Amino acid sequence: MPLYDSLPFRPVVIGVAILLLAGCATFSKDGGLDTVSTLTKERIGQPVQRIASDKDAAAADATITQLLAKPLTPDSAVQIALLNNKGLQASLAELGVVEADLVQAGRLRNPGFSFGRLRNGDDIEIDRSIIFDLVGLLTIPIRSNIEQHRFELAKLQAATDAVKLAVDTRRAYFNAVAARQTAQFMDQAKESAEAGAELAQRMAQVGNWSKLEAAREQAFYADTMAQLARARHNATATREQLTRLLGLWGEQANYQLPERLPDLPAAPQEAINAEALAMRHRLDVQMAKRNAEATASALGLTRVTRFIDVLDAGYINKSETGKPRANGYEVSLELPLFDWGGARTAKAEALYMQSVHRAADTAVRARSHVHEAYSAYRTSYDLAKHYRDEIVPLRKKISEEMQLRYNGMLASVFELLADARDQINSVNAAIEAQRDYWLAETDLQMAINGHGSATMEMRGKAPASEQKDH
Repeated sequence: MPLYDSLPFRPVVIGVAILLLAGCATFSKDGGLDTVSTLTKERIGQPVQRIASDKDAAAADATITQLLAKPLTPDSAVQIALLNNKGLQASLAELGVVEADLVQAGRLRNPGFSFGRLRNGDDIEIDRSIIFDLVGLLTIPIRSNIEQHRFELAKLQAATDAVKLAVDTRRAYFNAVAARQTAQFMDQAKESAEAGAELAQRMAQVGNWSKLEAAREQAFYADTMAQLARARHNATATREQLTRLLGLWGEQANYQLPERLPDLPAAPQEAINAEALAMRHRLDVQMAKRNAEATASALGLTRVTRFIDVLDAGYINKSETGKPRANGYEVSLELPLFDWGGARTAKAEALYMQSVHRAADTAVRARSHVHEAYSAYRTSYDLAKHYRDEIVPLRKKISEEMQLRYNGMLASVFELLADARDQINSVNAAIEAQRDYWLAETDLQMAINGHGSATMEMRGKAPASEQKDH
């Protein structure tokens, strides 16, 4: 037994060394949160915070209570959502899952131990062996590199989720404030329509007004009531969508919204290097690049293990009645007789080319999204400014002139009411234009900093994405 006699203690030393080398992978102090928080703050001006303990939850509740003591602003709404949205917290918890995989990739698979006892009459033969995964040891750097790429992707994904939540919250906020403003205005319009319908009915009863004109006033009143009902429901629906994104319930859901939308800025921002900024800042572009790198690393691992995918080595100890104990080692490997690994390699290469093309496609889409978003932003600003500076002042001037004519008995009350009907459409359109500007501004920031899923068709509607149940 030359094999057994030659290595009495060295296998044990080698095994201990292997365990020491493979057990050095550890968890980071922040779990990747610092990177996510930095990426998020660079794009939306606010960091993220993981709620991992009762102390964290208490601090978050105190901050939320303080913010809810005043009417919400777009920034305070985003701050509450980043602290309190459970979908985002689930996304941040995913960082821990991926980091655990990274640490696991840096550790060797547990050794296998076997024990055998054979009795032949008075003779007893005992075999003992401990087996280590050599391929696993040799590929630790490659596997760790792959999992490191996955960890970086998870950080980018968590930052993307945070940015998307902030954008969805801002959209929901502007929709809710605009809907509330519209509902309040329709309440005032309803009073005017009700007064006109009642007056028309009385005048028709005494023969001073035709049934046709009275019916028109009644129809206008009925239509105004229908619009008011829709406006009230829209105000409730948009507020609830905002509430869900904020993660509020109970008494906290009775937060205050401002009476009206924020004013337009003095001038729109210019499209200076928006495309270049998107290529540097957009998280989906960075994720596509990292994904291609991770796939390339996986391809390297596939090529390394193409022919030898299983290679185990271990220490063997054997004792037999009447004979000295024997020590040695054992090596086992998988023979590539039927599967030479060609299919695995071809699949890895195809996945790599797929990731490369997807990265290029993401870059092309990013450039297009930025151009489209800026066009929508600038158009929305010009329209809102046009309503503010031209249409609404003209309507106000017409109303004042009509009031003067009515006071001078040069216009009837029904002409005054007809003018009020025209004002309803103009004011509602002005509110919508102002809301659309703020939605477009939010979409532009998302197109530059986040990703392209901020669909342009959502502008003017309630936000359809309310934090993934991601």
